[in-house]
Parts: sequence; structure tokens; C-alpha cells
Amino acid sequence: MNRTSAARITGAVLLATGVVTALSVPAFGAPAAPVAPTGSDTESYPAELLQAVQRDLGLNADQARVRLASDQKSGEIAEQAKASLGDAFGGSWIDQASGRLTVAVTRPGLSVSGADTKVVKNSLTQLNGTKSVLDLMSAPQSVTSWRVDEKSNAVVIEVNRTTRDAAAEQFIATAKSINSAVAVEEVTENPTPLYDLRGGDAVYMGGGRCSLGFSVTGGFVIAGHCGRAGTATQGFNRVAQGTFQASVFPGNDYAWVKTNANWTPRPWVNRYGGANVIIKGSTVAAIGAQICRSGSTTGWHCGTVGAYNQTVNYPQGTVRGLTRTNVCAEPGDSGGSWVAGSGFGQAQGVTSGGSGNCSSGGTTYFQPVNPILSRYGLTLTRG
Repeated sequence: MNRTSAARITGAVLLATGVVTALSVPAFGAPAAPVAPTGSDTESYPAELLQAVQRDLGLNADQARVRLASDQKSGEIAEQAKASLGDAFGGSWIDQASGRLTVAVTRPGLSVSGADTKVVKNSLTQLNGTKSVLDLMSAPQSVTSWRVDEKSNAVVIEVNRTTRDAAAEQFIATAKSINSAVAVEEVTENPTPLYDLRGGDAVYMGGGRCSLGFSVTGGFVIAGHCGRAGTATQGFNRVAQGTFQASVFPGNDYAWVKTNANWTPRPWVNRYGGANVIIKGSTVAAIGAQICRSGSTTGWHCGTVGAYNQTVNYPQGTVRGLTRTNVCAEPGDSGGSWVAGSGFGQAQGVTSGGSGNCSSGGTTYFQPVNPILSRYGLTLTRG
């Protein structure tokens, strides 16, 4: 995918080796004055962090500060709207040109303070229900993924245009018979595995390398395709580190490693060239929010959240519940950290796979961190 065509991707790979009140935010196409800091916005942003956001999102320093503050507020508004609207909630997203939050509603006349509203046909519950049915179906390899796209109020199925066949057409037809709000996007590649993984500091497993996700009490979380239960790990310095306690892949893509006494969990993410990011929680960012990742191959890169709960059809099997982004990545980055929110202190997930590279751009998916913590009863290490 090139950087100007965010609606299309080139397939996904596992990155492993071996009344409406408008949100008051200025347009990002012109210099914007910083917002006056209040409450949680009083936290200053490190220079290295602002430089990375400016580089990858085309913003100046003032615009980056405004965007960070508005993204944080938009996430809070979106969560409140979802809770209060119930079945009338159709999704939400941040417009990339204006920075304004839109909340989709299924009934005219509803308003959300601090956001624009748009009337849509399908509730998010209905769209997620349709996707859940697709998750139970067996997809041909020419169907690369499917997701709920809140902005278009549709369930989007991605198909490899070069291998699109009768089996793919049957899958699409069945999907459309379940719900007419099914759209198709063509891509040019299928997801394939790479065994160098993405994240923060390097983690070695025999002949393979991954990137550490987030510290938890007693160890850390990482992508499931990095190793299986019993797999031994070494740290960035090749010193014995720990052992995979549990791992799921495919279906999901998560695991956790229990470390030995030589390693101490810290609430840090490697910014590669800048001060460590300090993790303070795991509040989920809104669609359209800025997000950054850390990986042992390509370091620190940023972009925006594209969609939640996307299903990706890897050759090894289908992985559900992934988050889609337009951030680049390369082999060796898998398993690594994704962060967002004020000061990028909110843990988001660990890298699963993607397509493209950090020269031409790409699409990358991550496994959200909160389901990993819940599945294994883990506690995130916080600063």
C-alpha cells in the first residue's frame, strides 16, 4: 500500500522470522495553535515523540500537540456514546482532515455532546453480529480478511484480485445473504508468514526473533505465533530470559512469557532514539486516533487506527479480533508494543502481521492487549 491509498492494502503477513456540538479542533492542513492544557492534557510530550508523530503524520509540533489532546478526548467521548446509546450506536471515527469525531447513530434526532453525528442503517451490534457469523465460516485462501468498517457502516471482505475464484464468490454471496451491508475490497497479495517479529526490545527463540510486547507481573506478553508453550527465550543481550507459559495461534495471536529472576518487568516501551514511553494503562484508542509502535527491526513508527475486530486469513489459519492500522512494519517487528493516548502511555496491543514496508508504507494488524491480560489473568506493569 502506498501512503496515499489507505483504503487498499497489499495483503498481510506475520512479521516474524525464523444539535450537534462540534469538537473544537482546527484543521490539520494548516498550522494550529496549541490547545490550553487542562486536566489530563497537562502532560507535556517528549521532543522525540513529537518528532516521530510529525514525521509519520505530516504535522508540525503545534498540530501534533493539538491532535494528541483531541484524540484523547475523542476516545473518551466515543466510549461514553457507546455506553449511553446502546443498540442505536453505529460506531465512531475521527476525520483525518479536521480531527473531528463523528458518532454514527441509527435513529434521527440523536445527538452526542462533543461530536458530530451521522445517521446510518446498521448498528455496530448488527455489524459485529454479521462478522461473527463470517468468523464461523471456512474461507478460501483468496479471501484475505474481513472486518467491521464503522466509517462506511459495512462489513468489508478483502479478496486477492489475482486469485479471486469461484470459492471466493461463494463466500461473498453467502456473506451478502446474511446482511446486505457487506462490501468487497480487492488487494494484491495474500498474508504470508515472516518469522522476524515486531515490538520493543528483541526477543530470541532458538533461530527466530520477535519483539517484546508489554511487561506484566512475572514476565511479558507477546504474539502467539512467536512461540508455543515451553519455548525458551533469550533477551536482547542473548541472556537466558524465560519460557512461554501459554500461546494461542491461529484463532487469536497472543502469548505470555514468564521470566527468570535475572529480569525485572518495567513499565517501559523502547522509543528507539528517544526516552522510554511509560505505560500507565490500557484504555482503547478511538478509530482514527494516532498510534505508534516499537519494533526491533524498524524501531518507532506512527500512524492511525483504521478498524477494530478485523479477521485476517493467514495461510496458517484465521486470526480474529485484530486491529487494523496504516503503520508500517517489517520482519522482526512482530510481538512488539502498540501505544496511544496522552504521552502514548496507554498500551494497545502486540503486533501480529501486515504488508508493505517502512519505505513504501503498509498495513499492519495488532492483537489488542486487554484480551491477553484477561485470558491469562495478567496484570500490566504500569508507571
